[in-house]
Amino acid sequence: MPAKISAGAIVFRRTKRGLEFLLLQHELGHWEFPKGKIEEGEEENETVRREIEEETSIRRIEFVEDFREIIQYSYRRKGKNVSKTVTFYLVKTRQQRVKLSDEHQDFQWLSYAEALGKLTFKNSKTVLAKARVALGEME
Repeated sequence: MPAKISAGAIVFRRTKRGLEFLLLQHELGHWEFPKGKIEEGEEENETVRREIEEETSIRRIEFVEDFREIIQYSYRRKGKNVSKTVTFYLVKTRQQRVKLSDEHQDFQWLSYAEALGKLTFKNSKTVLAKARVALGEME
């Protein structure tokens, strides 16, 4: 089974309403966090920076220390099973403006509860819940 290794981020910002999380809608309709394939020679955090900028045009981010969550899943593509490992980081930005890449149809900045309801996949919801706990511990 071919294996893919990616890195991504739960991107958040602080607003007058509270914390807001960035979700992207993919061409196939599902809602997810920014993520992408780790290029040869890249460190995970370099992939995270590159993917966030490519997918959203957000350049100014700060990594939250000690947050690194790994998820694994499989799916079928062109008749073959593909296993995927994604390492997620938690990153803060002050940048509200998003300019989407061609890979995505839409984006939304959402509260925790809204983001939890909008995310398509259970493992993404689990990572978001862990991010919320980590942010609560920082308050």
